[in-house]
Amino acid sequence: MPAQLPEGAVLLDVREQDEWDAGHAPGALHVPMSEIGARLEEVPNDVQLYVVCRAGGRSARVTQYLNENGWEAVNVEGGMQHWEAAGRPLEGGTDGMAPEVI
Repeated sequence: MPAQLPEGAVLLDVREQDEWDAGHAPGALHVPMSEIGARLEEVPNDVQLYVVCRAGGRSARVTQYLNENGWEAVNVEGGMQHWEAAGRPLEGGTDGMAPEVI
């Protein structure tokens, strides 16, 4: 993952709703992996996509699917766990708790 996303790039978070609610990257687009096929119209196809999940496994599968169907997508190795460990910003949080990656 680059230190900063390239201009115009989109971070696509494919984690489930509870994971997103607990903490996510500011400005990310949220489409859970389980819904990606039904919600493809929400995924921009004219920009570079960086696909992220918790650790990198789900996002690797979604990245492959998107690339096979005409998108330009890159898997974020290490996922949101690496994002958080690198001290990158998180927003969200549930029940008054600070944002975290679950």
